[in-house]
Amino acid sequence: MEVTNVETIPISMSLPEGEGVGDARGFGRTRATTLLRIETDDGTVGWGEAFAPGSIVAATIDELFRDRVVGMDPFDVESLADESYTDPYHFGGSVFVQSCVSAIDVALWDIIGKTVGRPVHRLLGGTECRTLTPYASTMYFTDAERPLERPVEEAVDEGFTAAKIKIGSGVEDDIERVRVAREILGDDARLMVDMNGNYRPRQAVKTAKAIEKYDITWIEEPVPPENESGYREVKSRIDTPIAAGEAHYGRFAFKRLVDDRAVDIVQPNLGRCGGFSEARLIADMATTENVAVRPHIWNSGVGMAAAVQFAASVSSYPHTRNIPEPMMVEFDRSENPLRSEILETPFDPSGGILDVPQGPGLGISVDRDAVERYRTE
Repeated sequence: MEVTNVETIPISMSLPEGEGVGDARGFGRTRATTLLRIETDDGTVGWGEAFAPGSIVAATIDELFRDRVVGMDPFDVESLADESYTDPYHFGGSVFVQSCVSAIDVALWDIIGKTVGRPVHRLLGGTECRTLTPYASTMYFTDAERPLERPVEEAVDEGFTAAKIKIGSGVEDDIERVRVAREILGDDARLMVDMNGNYRPRQAVKTAKAIEKYDITWIEEPVPPENESGYREVKSRIDTPIAAGEAHYGRFAFKRLVDDRAVDIVQPNLGRCGGFSEARLIADMATTENVAVRPHIWNSGVGMAAAVQFAASVSSYPHTRNIPEPMMVEFDRSENPLRSEILETPFDPSGGILDVPQGPGLGISVDRDAVERYRTE
């Protein structure tokens, strides 16, 4: 078996003027990503996603990867992540290179799973896993006026038992957003907050201490991702766990987070971190040092499927059944047809349960007509 074709497919969607959603840094109306379709000589098709602009992905794959991947045996997939750091030399640390590696890697694992008839999470070493716990990523900052409590009420109505909300616009506003969310969710639900790196360490610490009484499961990106000393400073001064990783890519960036004890939870995105092969290394590093792993998801349906398969494979070490801490996966509640429409069977988080696809590979079927509707070429 060998790869015969690699196709990049940029897709995007836009919200109407005045209906943008975002975080404390600002609003956005457009969502975009790049799908990758790989086909082999026996007709097997694998899908991946590069969480990066389509024009850059297409150019990077054509320049650096196409000749390497066409003719490749999909079962050699794990060599690709290693080679990306050495050939092309000096480029492996680029976010765009690692995003392309992610897409290729995920698509090849999809092909392997389809070839052997197993879901990817079993191939990665996980035991049988049928469900995960989704958490609603919600209470975004918005262009349009909207009652603060409504997004969380909608999440509760859908059956979510955990939610992550956006904060980071000042301590008083942060307290009010957290207070409202906790009141609606109730005492037993898990509540996470995301500052999106909008604070300096002292500001993050001030908010963290002010909202501690609301039983926060984790604080995400309290300072910018490149501010490594800031992470260490915040972590040394608060008791609430810290999470980060959506803006990190490759094993070496995550190794620094783990080795420096800068975070309690790492959050690789399967469309950026280097794919399944690299994510498995990241998870092994993290769990060896007793750091939790929770994938970041802001992707299309393909990237969602990859994250779900990865999450289903992650070890629960050191926990046993006596500490039933669920593997939680992010499910954003903003409008996203790139997730909800391009799969023949979309993911459904209602009822607080997310099914792990048990079919071979990613366990999904891509709706090519829907993909073409959102294609931007």
